[in-house]
Amino acid sequence: MAIKVGVVGATGYAGVELLRILLGHPAAEIAAISSVSYTGKAVSEVYPSLQQICDKTLVDEQAVVDACDVVFASLPHGLSENIAEKCDQKGALFIDLGADFRLYNEADYTEWYGGLTYRDTALHQKAVYALPELFREQIKGKKILGNPGCYPTSIGLALFPLLQSGAVDPDSIVIDAKSGVTGAGRGLSLTAHYPECNEAFSPYKVAMHRHTPEIEQTLSIAAGRAVRVTFVPHLLPVNRGIVSTIYAAGCGKQSAESVHKILTGAYAGEKFVRVLPLGTVANLKNVKYSNYCDLSVHFDGRTGRVILVSAIDNMVKGAAGQAVQNMNIALGLPEDSGLQFVPPAI
Repeated sequence: MAIKVGVVGATGYAGVELLRILLGHPAAEIAAISSVSYTGKAVSEVYPSLQQICDKTLVDEQAVVDACDVVFASLPHGLSENIAEKCDQKGALFIDLGADFRLYNEADYTEWYGGLTYRDTALHQKAVYALPELFREQIKGKKILGNPGCYPTSIGLALFPLLQSGAVDPDSIVIDAKSGVTGAGRGLSLTAHYPECNEAFSPYKVAMHRHTPEIEQTLSIAAGRAVRVTFVPHLLPVNRGIVSTIYAAGCGKQSAESVHKILTGAYAGEKFVRVLPLGTVANLKNVKYSNYCDLSVHFDGRTGRVILVSAIDNMVKGAAGQAVQNMNIALGLPEDSGLQFVPPAI
């Protein structure tokens, strides 16, 4: 019997990416989808690429909860808690692609998300921060999952094994990351306006991006102590993709070879993390439309600095693909079900 899945916020970029992936999932049936802006319309009216593939009518969020065994929410922060509560009461799996279940420390959430608080603390205590390759065992069987942000995914996968093994200095981390315009969502804004971002390249939210506490939460778990980072994101004039270039001082006698060995050992057998051969550089072109994270290792012998490059598709491994990967783990399905995409060569 197919698993009945639903998407709340199905007409946002991450929401429609979920539909694209779930339509090809061998164990899933899309039972209901919702959108506040387009309730009553067919999703194929909003996205003509779905004509004759998915012509489902968009309903309200309660109808999604009522119809589904798994509910994905792709909503702005502050809107997911009520849906999670309904799913929890029903016993349905809830996967939040927003920020509401990512941070364990409520004070961090309040500080970085405009003074918001957790209305139901007990509900949040049931939630798991779900970065699959790092926290797989905690995800299994859980009912409320906080799907990681795109930047934290690319950065956490690169640094976690090195901090855990003591190979880099936790106090020396500098992150220079770049994202495609879809990372800003489908809502209109001046910075995402075509004349503003085309043929342009600049940092934004310098030292104040909301993914900062999420990044630090993951890295602190790896290091076993509080970690603070310098994180500067940039807007790339492309639709999708993230490249994070990460700098950290090596501890002891590190080299490209020693760091590469740590990462290849940590991700041996992992389907979706590819540690590239030494001498190659991770490139967002090679991960687009896929659930892969490509990692390349470099070393500056003059300064003793480890340099990591991490590339993901922000819409797939950074959002919808990872959410489906988390569903698979939580329900005991093969982890790559519905995710066997080959990145296009050109």
